[in-house]
Amino acid sequence: MIAALKKEVWKANLDLVRHGLVISTFGNVSGMDRKKGFVAIKPSGTSYESLKPADMVVVDLEGRTVEGALNPSSDTPTHLEIYKAFPEVSAVAHTHSEFAAVFAQAGMEIPCLGTTHADHFAGRVPLTRRLSLAEAAKDYESAVGRAIVERFGRLEPLEMPGVLVSGHGPFTWGRSAGEAVLNSLLLETVARMAWETLILNPQAKPLAEHIRRRHFLRKHGPGAYYGQGRKGALK
Repeated sequence: MIAALKKEVWKANLDLVRHGLVISTFGNVSGMDRKKGFVAIKPSGTSYESLKPADMVVVDLEGRTVEGALNPSSDTPTHLEIYKAFPEVSAVAHTHSEFAAVFAQAGMEIPCLGTTHADHFAGRVPLTRRLSLAEAAKDYESAVGRAIVERFGRLEPLEMPGVLVSGHGPFTWGRSAGEAVLNSLLLETVARMAWETLILNPQAKPLAEHIRRRHFLRKHGPGAYYGQGRKGALK
């Protein structure tokens, strides 16, 4: 079971590179075995080119290493805060992808300007508050995770599977490591489209709410009909 989880997480980390979402050793993906309470995550500062499934570090929800000779990612405490708060989440991805990071650095949420965004994210992609000096000085990475959880409040994690950490960059998540990476790719895509739209037309308005909801719910709502395998599915 743990070997399969480590292989899944290893592949997802390589997919970050394949999709052009990371540079150097920045970024990481983790996955959680909810039954065992273990999390597998990329080791800290390790190049993607040399990464192997056996290199994945397994920790418990308190951050104690269960398996692995390397140090886990420095972002591990952030991932753990997300897992503790969002029981429906089984994988987390973090990147410094360019356009999502630009919005995070600008202190701006990503507005829903079109249906590409609405198909995947139920509204504006949220932005966390900036951390205080005291928070940054102690348990910084855990404080980042707590700020993410705080920002979500009434938001549903699987309806909004991503967030911008103010001044930092994006975190995304999903029910599997592959889904978390896909959400990172989709988040970067809608961030780039929003940026380019606002360059072309700084007065661009958000998508009408009834259209936004229609596009999201046709894929993700209880009556979703997009795709195959659903009764009455349409093209």
